[in-house]
Amino acid sequence: MRIDAGSYLYQNGQTASATAASSNSLATAPVEPAAAHALSSGIIKTDFTGMTRQQLSDWMNDQIRSGAMSLDESTAFLGMTLRIDAQTMQPVDMASDTMPVDFVDKAKQGIAGALSRGDRDGAAQLQAALATMQRYQGQVTGVDIRA
Repeated sequence: MRIDAGSYLYQNGQTASATAASSNSLATAPVEPAAAHALSSGIIKTDFTGMTRQQLSDWMNDQIRSGAMSLDESTAFLGMTLRIDAQTMQPVDMASDTMPVDFVDKAKQGIAGALSRGDRDGAAQLQAALATMQRYQGQVTGVDIRA
């Protein structure tokens, strides 16, 4: 991961914050207190206990692209990104599903279920995924330079 501390927003030789103080060229939208607190540090951390299925999928794909995870290792994560609507029995599109999921708990439940069925391979895959989540939990994954 690469983090640059420099400012990329320049206008007439000044940083955006200096320009904003002297003109109305940069508009600011009101931010609710909870959102302002979340963005105040500008640091984005991995939290498997409250991310969406799309966020898990994006994280997993980033790990695969960077070489930190193999396709075989991603199998358990891929399974956790799936969701079937109980009424229609159709897959729920992850791009529109904004419900946060506790994937650490989901993996633990999956391990228990696999062991109760005698599925040692499935339990081992989920145990490896759980170990990966525990290793990456709380690690900085990005910086919001707008903060």
